[in-house]
Amino acid sequence: MSFPKKLFGLERVLFFIMVAIAIMALIFGCKKQNDEQYAFAKANENTTTTSINEKPVRNLSQEWKDYWYAGEAEITSYSLKQSRYGEEREGTAALIYVTEDFLPEIQVKADARAESNIPVLKLNATKKFVTGIYPYSLMTSTFYPVKNEMHALKIAQSMQEWCGHTYTQLNNRSDFELVSHSYFQGEADIEKKLPKTYLENQVWTQLRIDPTQLPTGNFKMIPDFAYAAMKHKEIKPYEVTAILRPSSYTIEYLALQRTLVINFTQEFPHTIESWEENYPDTRTGEIRSTRAVKMKTIKSAYWGKNKNADSTLRQELGLL
Repeated sequence: MSFPKKLFGLERVLFFIMVAIAIMALIFGCKKQNDEQYAFAKANENTTTTSINEKPVRNLSQEWKDYWYAGEAEITSYSLKQSRYGEEREGTAALIYVTEDFLPEIQVKADARAESNIPVLKLNATKKFVTGIYPYSLMTSTFYPVKNEMHALKIAQSMQEWCGHTYTQLNNRSDFELVSHSYFQGEADIEKKLPKTYLENQVWTQLRIDPTQLPTGNFKMIPDFAYAAMKHKEIKPYEVTAILRPSSYTIEYLALQRTLVINFTQEFPHTIESWEENYPDTRTGEIRSTRAVKMKTIKSAYWGKNKNADSTLRQELGLL
């Protein structure tokens, strides 16, 4: 900045006062803007946290806490008979449940404990089978809040086979936010919002917390993402009828002509013993069935079991 050379005495003093006032206004203006941005961010953060905490709180039993907070995952293997291309394929499935801390904003696993984290029961559900010369591999991850009665916070699903692969993700924010990418025409890149409603994928975790809270009667539900990927069905809410019995839960999709029956133990920890899925064949319309039956359940901190010697656990589970 260049200063006028002809300013003397009082005029020079007044000039420097005016410059100082301008600089202070600039500084406090920036501070006010930063403070407003910080307050806005904190308000949004508090809104997100509050909206979660306002949901009805579950009363978790000590038995539940002792089982699920023991520092281990529950791994259950299943023999699978998967209907694909009009034939029954033999394979294996696995349900891997584990509790973990979840970040509410970016919706990923938290690296460290914090009050703002959300405890979730995570399910990684896998299927592996072969059609002729080429294999299929599917995995669906569901992150379901433990303490509050609400919808799943996130679902991510992928399918790989030799023709190509697909990936779908749903995030639970002000709406359900869905993104999907696929090798197949008409499904390549999709982004859309969906109204919040029941999710079939969360049923598998919800019943492990309290099966009596599963929805029943007539309502709308978004079907399993793996089913949608394999059958090329639009991911959206469909009308369903659901029936809860002491040790089974049945969902019937009227428009899809699809029925899912999940059988579980009535007693805690409500282990899933088997399931059956019926739906029409894409080519012939004939009703086909996919069935899975439990083989083995173990509790293990599997993330540390990565040595060659640990493969005996996989043999114990009977997994491919």
